[in-house]
Amino acid sequence: MGAAVVGQVTRGTTGTNRLRRVDRWIARHPALRRADDPLVIDLGFGASAVTTLELHARLRRERADVQVRGLEIDADRVARAQEQLAASGVTGVSFGRGGFEIPLPAGRRPVIVRAMNVLRQYDEAAVTDAWRRMAGRLAPGGVLVEGTCDEIGRVMTWAQVSADTVPQTLTLSLRLAGLERPSIAAERLPKALIHHNVPGERVHAFFAALDREWERAAVQSPFGPVVRWRTALGAMAQSGWELRDRARWRLGEVTVPWSAVAPS
Repeated sequence: MGAAVVGQVTRGTTGTNRLRRVDRWIARHPALRRADDPLVIDLGFGASAVTTLELHARLRRERADVQVRGLEIDADRVARAQEQLAASGVTGVSFGRGGFEIPLPAGRRPVIVRAMNVLRQYDEAAVTDAWRRMAGRLAPGGVLVEGTCDEIGRVMTWAQVSADTVPQTLTLSLRLAGLERPSIAAERLPKALIHHNVPGERVHAFFAALDREWERAAVQSPFGPVVRWRTALGAMAQSGWELRDRARWRLGEVTVPWSAVAPS
């Protein structure tokens, strides 16, 4: 008998372009670019193959030899995805049954595991073990990308976790047009953080500072939301917040070290 599948069946909600923001971030990640074996896992792809196929299409623009494998606990979802794959004619993508244990043949190890909207239905106490299992399957230098988003992918957050299960960064990615407050992302924080958005916690202080600078930058609104966003983030950086990947601010992103938002 094969190894037991580890995890719970997710709600399976998915949709076209829902994960575009995290996909483009993964596509530019050094781990993918430098990998000898560019294997990427889409864990918990849901009721349709669409986001796995989209992930492959976006990554192959950077690595033509990338391979993406979608894993699901529900056998019916796997069968449906395989049918969709056959109809698409796409190569470099496969689907199989699996959970946090990430079963792979011949001892292969993925360079990236994308696990979006998977842990949100779990208790916070289960996060550490889930991270340990997933990150433990990574190739050296690989990363686990774990987070959540709204139903249409306009508000998204994710944690980057290293192969030794150390969380490294938190990234927010927002549709800036029509954005009222950046703290809307607090509703979509990874499970490891979402219950810590309360006074006295680092992540709460981060969102308070981000909202405050967004409001102060309202005078830049006539020049567009991207200018307003950059102005707000520039002010945060000047006040002492360590904000990374400045070149990606124009995309509505901001990345901070995990230590800046980690639970007390």
